[in-house]
Amino acid sequence: MSGVGPAPAGGSGFDLARRPHIVQGDVQEDRVEQPIAGTAARSRVPLQRHSVRRQILEALRSALIQGELAPGEVYSAPALAERFGVSATPVREAMQQLAGEGAVEVVPNRGFRVARRSARELAELAEVRALLEVPVVLALAESVDPGRWAALRPFAEATALIAARGDRAAYLESDRAFHQALLGLAGNEQLVIIADDLHRRAQWPLAPGETVRTADLVADAAEHVALLDALAARDLAVVESLVREHFAGAH
Repeated sequence: MSGVGPAPAGGSGFDLARRPHIVQGDVQEDRVEQPIAGTAARSRVPLQRHSVRRQILEALRSALIQGELAPGEVYSAPALAERFGVSATPVREAMQQLAGEGAVEVVPNRGFRVARRSARELAELAEVRALLEVPVVLALAESVDPGRWAALRPFAEATALIAARGDRAAYLESDRAFHQALLGLAGNEQLVIIADDLHRRAQWPLAPGETVRTADLVADAAEHVALLDALAARDLAVVESLVREHFAGAH
């Protein structure tokens, strides 16, 4: 964990400038310029409002996952915007979206407080996810042609590679992609949306002093591969055991 401790309320204790995610948008307003990391000439490209908001949202999500935005601390949109070098509007929009995801709470006239997650809340989220996903995966094990599971192996392999690097933020995004692809085989879009929302809520954030070891991520990723093997073999007992264990040890 390389996060920096939180600043006082209204401030920010992490360097947003080190997370540029340049994405082209299609809105011609609020154009700003951000440097592209790693370019010798330090070239600059124009970003548009929707692109800026996505970039900020990704950086804030990563900071939350890594614990760089501390639970219980209040951060103001203007202070965060100053670090981005943009107006407060796209920052506020990104924070409002995070509030909808349960990551932060709106504090009137002050900013946004990072939500605290108790062990009980995390256990409850894992239980709800299991109630939702376990029966779906078991039904898929019986109905999906075994050969179709091969299409999910690239997701599982990518997750395993990221886990080996110990990058928790990237791992959680890859883990979500795997679960989305798996549940997507059920053909129920609302199921995927609801399950993904629960998945994201369970990620926020690390408690102060809490760490997730690379070995934990590697073990978690290995369960994806083992699950695909069991699904291809239509071994329902192993599928159920793996899925339940996966949620019991969810990070």
